[in-house]
Amino acid sequence: MSEIKKNIDNIIKQIPNTTKLVAVSKTHSIETIKETFDAGQRDFGENKVQEMVDKHNQLQNPEIKWHLIGHLQRNKVKYIADFVELIHSVDSLRLLTEINRQAKRHNRIINCLLQFHIADEDTKFGLNFDEAINILESDEFKSFGNIKICGVMGMATFTDNSEQVRHEFKKLKEIFSKIKDKYFKNLDYFCEISMGMSGDWKIAIEEGATILRIGSIIFGNRT
Repeated sequence: MSEIKKNIDNIIKQIPNTTKLVAVSKTHSIETIKETFDAGQRDFGENKVQEMVDKHNQLQNPEIKWHLIGHLQRNKVKYIADFVELIHSVDSLRLLTEINRQAKRHNRIINCLLQFHIADEDTKFGLNFDEAINILESDEFKSFGNIKICGVMGMATFTDNSEQVRHEFKKLKEIFSKIKDKYFKNLDYFCEISMGMSGDWKIAIEEGATILRIGSIIFGNRT
């Protein structure tokens, strides 16, 4: 059994079967992704559009589900609109508008998460609660026919303080619940909370994560 398969199996054993594992394959080779696919993994996360496009084009594997987890610029949406499974990092109405436009061009509906700024770090992207409400209540958002908001995403502060991380994940879960109750109450597809990475995924599970974005404890250090 390969080391990657051992690592994946070890994580899968510890998470609920309702939680999706996204293997963060950024900087890792095509051969590594193939090995990970052979180990049973189907969801892969990339944070750079060009790298994701290159890997998608080289692999040409319709069973792989590609997740865009990094900051997305509007002018790059067109490169992934025909194949991306889920965009985790929607942080503005202007970005949503472009995603909807490109999805329409390809006659598909693109699944998205609203990214929230929950960390005590200015370098991270994301909406605050009021900004998200403004998007959801806008006439423009209500007119979109080619996107589906499936939930929320957030990144905790990079810190050894587990209580701070837990507090930030709780905050994201609260945001999810408020938005669910007000705007998506009877819509089953609004169900995702994407939070938790290699250093804090166990806390994320305890606080209600439905999607984990894990790289280094699957693949080892970045290449």
